[in-house]
Amino acid sequence: QVHVVESGGGLVQAGGSLRLSCVVFGRTTDADFLAWFRQAPGKDREFVSAITRSGGITTYADSVKGRFTIPGDIAKNTVYLEMNSLKPEDTAVYYCAATSKLRWVDIRAPTSYDYWGQGTQVTVSS
Repeated sequence: QVHVVESGGGLVQAGGSLRLSCVVFGRTTDADFLAWFRQAPGKDREFVSAITRSGGITTYADSVKGRFTIPGDIAKNTVYLEMNSLKPEDTAVYYCAATSKLRWVDIRAPTSYDYWGQGTQVTVSS
């Protein structure tokens, strides 16, 4: 069993920065793919970024590319989401997700992930 726990959300002004953390507990070998999703009120859950634990391969949604990065610390079973140049439209609940395997073409689909955290709120004021 795998548990993921997010932290680091908060309120920030537009143009500011935040760093979210996601710690993986349990059978960390079942968490080869780690991703961040977000969900704003009234909207579907949206892919933000993902990373492979083994090779550190990353991918980003176009809406965050160049502003967000997803560094990982395998020794700490932790993945981060470093968010810069934040915009009001980045306001959402951010979720960390994990799975042991998936097809790369499915990496942006929420249904590809087996384990989810409880979410952390990020609010960007204008």
